[in-house]
Amino acid sequence: MIKHALFARFEAKPGKEADVEAFLDMGLTLANQEATTPIWFALQLSASTFGVFDAFEDEAGRQAHLNGPIAQALMAKADELFVGPPSIEKIEVLGLKNLAT
Repeated sequence: MIKHALFARFEAKPGKEADVEAFLDMGLTLANQEATTPIWFALQLSASTFGVFDAFEDEAGRQAHLNGPIAQALMAKADELFVGPPSIEKIEVLGLKNLAT
């Protein structure tokens, strides 16, 4: 059961919005390779505000994601793409509608 999640929020530098979208597209490719990340969403919250919501079955999966290639790429590109450091929050999932049912 999905119990743990992360919400990352970041503000694109002016003129970098398309680069952030391309970065998130690359993030989806990496997320699809992570066996412990069953849910991953790239979000555009406003013209320049973006986010990622992902969820995990256990804390080990969340930690693996936080130490994995997507998080490393996010931090490596932060100065180039974002007006400030990304905000990353650990959150707990209280309920989930299963799309398969």
